[in-house]
Amino acid sequence: MNGVMIDRKFVIAFRLLMGWTFLYAGTWQVLSSDFSAATFLAHTKTFHDLYAPLTSPAIAPILTFLVSWGHLLIGLSLVSGLLVRVSGIFGVALLLTYWTAHMDFPYIESHVNLIIDYHIVYATLTTWLVVVNAGHVWGLDGWLADRRMLQGRAAATG
Repeated sequence: MNGVMIDRKFVIAFRLLMGWTFLYAGTWQVLSSDFSAATFLAHTKTFHDLYAPLTSPAIAPILTFLVSWGHLLIGLSLVSGLLVRVSGIFGVALLLTYWTAHMDFPYIESHVNLIIDYHIVYATLTTWLVVVNAGHVWGLDGWLADRRMLQGRAAATG
């Protein structure tokens, strides 16, 4: 089997998996009346002084809106392959924020996770998707790039 085709299948598979992860979280958060980013951040330990101000009544609703819609839009971007490089950077930023938010150094969330947990794995995978330009593999980024290239050729010859 062609190695390039295998690589492309991995890219699309990982892009869809990460896209679904963000899309599901965002859909649940947007549709839920119970979700609050402040609740998540209220239990910070290692970086409590950094995250505690974000739980104030003035900031919490704005943060909750940004987080829930951010998840949804990042998920839509990854699933469709549109603006993957942009959404991927925001996704990595969110994942690293979650990683530090529940850090009780050197443990993450519980004593089962020593420094590394699933947030770091997801952030690494999302970084890889940005680096390999995953939106160009069976995604709208690739389709738009092809259209621009064809328009450029037509303008040059016309």
